[in-house]
Amino acid sequence: MGERYEAMSRLLSRIRDVDEALAERIRRMCELKAVDGRTVIVCPNEFVRAEVKRGLDEIALSHAQLREELERVSVEVDGSVQPAEPPRPPIPSGLHGLNPDYTFETFVVGPNNRMAHAASLAVAEKPGQSYNPLFIWGGVGLGKTHLMHAIGHEVSRRTPGARVVYVSSEKFTNELIVSIQKNTTHEFKQRYRNVDVLLIDDIQFLAGKESTQEEFFHTFNTLYDSKKQIVISSDRPPKEIEQVEERLVSRFAWGIVADIKPPDLETRIAILRKKSEMKGVSVPEEVIFFLAQNIDSNIRELEGALNKVMMYSQLMGRPISLEVVREELAGIVKPRSEPTIELIQSLVAEEMGIKREEMLSERRNAPLALARQIAMYLSRTVLKASLQEIGEAFGKKDHTTVIHACRKIEEALSSDHQVRSIVERVRRRL
Repeated sequence: MGERYEAMSRLLSRIRDVDEALAERIRRMCELKAVDGRTVIVCPNEFVRAEVKRGLDEIALSHAQLREELERVSVEVDGSVQPAEPPRPPIPSGLHGLNPDYTFETFVVGPNNRMAHAASLAVAEKPGQSYNPLFIWGGVGLGKTHLMHAIGHEVSRRTPGARVVYVSSEKFTNELIVSIQKNTTHEFKQRYRNVDVLLIDDIQFLAGKESTQEEFFHTFNTLYDSKKQIVISSDRPPKEIEQVEERLVSRFAWGIVADIKPPDLETRIAILRKKSEMKGVSVPEEVIFFLAQNIDSNIRELEGALNKVMMYSQLMGRPISLEVVREELAGIVKPRSEPTIELIQSLVAEEMGIKREEMLSERRNAPLALARQIAMYLSRTVLKASLQEIGEAFGKKDHTTVIHACRKIEEALSSDHQVRSIVERVRRRL
């Protein structure tokens, strides 16, 4: 039995050497068992199992020395696994910065946000236990802040004495600066380290702010060690946040990382129906469909358009109709121009921090070569452009170069998170 335990401990140690966040997640959330010469990682639910399995697969792909050992590891689900400790008694009550409209009841769940919603609900039901921290990322106006506030409301409803604090990273920084100027840093530390749930929004804005990062690092450690819940949001996944210390970035991924994508048409329709119902306004189905079909950038713009139409209808005394929508939203809903290879080149260059002219040059360094390949791949898959058209647009490259580029990116999409992220972001913008 002792040998089996040592073998499993060695495995966890070797995983920690290459992915500290994954090892910490397994340690806190799962059980390790030895069954017929194999190591079984037993997870409390399917969400955790998928996260652990994906992490192990990535290690196996990138670390050949661990591949054979990981082939003898299986990841399973057992709902009876309860690795977390019971919550500690709440400290004096306090509820700060929460929007009363942002609750789980008003959040519309769709394929784009189902995992983030499930993780948020789990955190609200058992804060500080399994999913800590919870890191939610996605584009602007997709519902990250809504979920964070919903967690705060639900924790407060279940535990009336709990102290829940929501703060943007910008406000956190400004308050720290003021506390330094007024020599009240002790009070600042007490305010954020004596909470049950800390919800901190837009963490990417800590980039380059060394003093704030230092303070947040110690706040994070204090709360984490005390089994207090931390929820963080960002517009990008932890590994892509630049100018933030590695020790912080690795901690962001200790718990669960869940993304929110732009809503599909059906979800946008459901959101508009929900919002009109909440406001007690009857909106014709053709108007809801028109708005959902023409405004697909983010939820914030979608709701803003609906509010504008409702206000116009009320002030002008006209019933809501397609005619009213077209008149009032003429500056918002515009005919869409078809994307071009040139547009794809520009978007890829922007995402990768290079100039389009550099992409089209003869230089062959790795970042430029990757940018060309991604742009060729998107031109082929999104525009359905011919090999000849793509080759011409990239400086008269022959068709074999284009084919090679498309194959390289297809392979990278299954194993390279950075490439996959760039491709997805450009697709959304197109």
